[in-house]
Amino acid sequence: MSWQRYNPFHAKVNRVFAWFTLGVVGFVLLFAWFEKKGLSKDWIGVCFLAATLGLYAVIGILCRTSDSTQFYVAGRKIPAFYNGMATAADWMSAASFIGLAGTLYLGGYGALAFVMGWTGGYCLIALLVAPYLRKFGQFTIPDFFSARYGGRWPRVLAALAAVVCSFVYVVAQIYAVGLIASRLTGVGFQIGIFLGLGGVLLCSFLGGMRAITWTQVAQYIVMIVAILTPVTWLAIQQTGSASSVVNYAKALHQLSEREQVLRSDPGEMQVTRLHRKNVAELEAKLANPAVALVKERAAAMAQVAALKAANGSWQEIAHAERTVRLLAKDEASAVASWQQQKVAAEAKTSGLGGLTPHAQLFAGDPNGNPAEQLEFAESRRNFVALVLCLMLGTAALPHVLTRFYTTSSVQAARSSVSWTLFFILLLYLAVPALAVLVKFEVLQNLVGTPIENLPRWMVQWNRVDPGLASVSDINGDGILQLGELSIGSDIILLAMPEIAGLPYVITALVAAGGLAAALSTADGLLLTIASALSHDLYQGKSKSLGSANSRVMLSKLLLLLVALTAAFVASFNHGDIIQMVAAAFSLAASVFFVPLVAGVFWRRANATGAVCAMLVGASTTLYYLAVNQPSLRHLFGISGPMDLWWGIKPVASGIFGVVAAGVAMVSASLCVQRPGPQIQQLIDELRSP
Repeated sequence: MSWQRYNPFHAKVNRVFAWFTLGVVGFVLLFAWFEKKGLSKDWIGVCFLAATLGLYAVIGILCRTSDSTQFYVAGRKIPAFYNGMATAADWMSAASFIGLAGTLYLGGYGALAFVMGWTGGYCLIALLVAPYLRKFGQFTIPDFFSARYGGRWPRVLAALAAVVCSFVYVVAQIYAVGLIASRLTGVGFQIGIFLGLGGVLLCSFLGGMRAITWTQVAQYIVMIVAILTPVTWLAIQQTGSASSVVNYAKALHQLSEREQVLRSDPGEMQVTRLHRKNVAELEAKLANPAVALVKERAAAMAQVAALKAANGSWQEIAHAERTVRLLAKDEASAVASWQQQKVAAEAKTSGLGGLTPHAQLFAGDPNGNPAEQLEFAESRRNFVALVLCLMLGTAALPHVLTRFYTTSSVQAARSSVSWTLFFILLLYLAVPALAVLVKFEVLQNLVGTPIENLPRWMVQWNRVDPGLASVSDINGDGILQLGELSIGSDIILLAMPEIAGLPYVITALVAAGGLAAALSTADGLLLTIASALSHDLYQGKSKSLGSANSRVMLSKLLLLLVALTAAFVASFNHGDIIQMVAAAFSLAASVFFVPLVAGVFWRRANATGAVCAMLVGASTTLYYLAVNQPSLRHLFGISGPMDLWWGIKPVASGIFGVVAAGVAMVSASLCVQRPGPQIQQLIDELRSP
């Protein structure tokens, strides 16, 4: 297929998205003018939400299809440039767009492992996976497992793993949709989830991959405008130069100086001592919880009685009575609550309100005492493990790999990976700078503010979820110290324009970008789940489900059911987007990476080896997560010390799953005869120039 044949199509698409980009910029400028003329913030937020969801819905309606090739792989004719843009949007997700800025804000240098791991994963895709999947030329990753390894179980296990990984990932996206929609419109978090869900379904339900691809191109444009506009504005505001978006050395130097000032601030030191005292009190309660619970309840009720006897204000009495109602009902609940409080208090005992000094490479000191040397070694080991885990997970995510079925050729698949890296680079250069600029804004201008004069955004985010923004004046001086401030990582980017005092239209633009990131990834994930359930698990089991059109209809029904289920799970508000996403990466790496790569590059790999690799890899990762991830430990009722191997944190658990899967693949494959001539021929075709 020559370039000339596709040139008219390319030209038309170029014109459409050029006009779309100008339209986005014009829309923002128009509402900036409206804001200046007095349009309320509530109306601006509603208009941005309605405009973005309406736009994506229109694209979904225009691209609706029932053709299986169009629905699953967009007709295999997406140009490399636009496939790269769509893949970048599919990839960015709420974790990259929203969670990464907050993770860098909290973790400083150490959080760059996310940037390095996710970006490095695309290098692995370009070298080891994408060209061979496109040459294979089917619809899904389980398709490849079925053809390469033969038999039913490799396909079934791959489909089940795709469902689990993608479901965990999509819950994180829908959680982000709820945060953004509730902040833009003022509706409740749960209602916000279902508002955003409508935008997801109108794209993926009607048009499958065809609609999703062109919607994701539009969403990428919204995202990149939404991130570059405020970070450039903030860079000029703080440093006087837009170049700080890329070269933020000056901003980092200013931040480090401010951190040193706060470390020696008397108020901050007092707050740190009070947090240490609080930790000691909680440890005493946990040592004898039954007695402590009785004392706590008696003290709370005595406080209510004292206020009533002294004719206290109704606000004070209502607050005291609410404290009594919120007390734990039993000993187990009290222990769980005190343990959570203890973890939160311990995080704030190290100074800087628990924040890591931004320019510090690793925790501990390589030249310090034995404890500090051990902490340094573990910190550095965790950094490397997380980079490797995210690289391997990126190269194994089903919804990302499926995108390389949509290009017109193997060469286009390689080119689309290059374009994807370029489009991701634009975001990943801006987000670390943004974290530094926002952190300096908080430390310089928010810390030290009288608590009664705190900005409005603090109150508004606290209403959405107290875990996202809260203040506790524990030393009673009426001044906000850093150790008294808690800001959740998931709102750093969304609250950034208000933190920096930018116009509200920029807040709405950033929220629209975050919504685009969450929706773009949710679309791809839901289609992956629906395809795995209908195309991979049911194919061939029933004649009524065997035709292409029947599978498309079933995919649409399953997509709707999965979307509603994911929204229901997300409505419980488990929080921390980046931790949920990291679990999905670990599972994907431990299940898919070894069988995928071995399937192309090792002729001896067979079905037994693939099945053992998937089962052993998944079991290892799930065990490590269950016994070490705090939320899972609480869910399964696991008590006692964590079982960390070499000090590796559960966020990088996939590294153990990959190693275990590799050992299982080699051992099991060598115990069974090599694959037959038909599979050997497939390998030759995949690896031929």
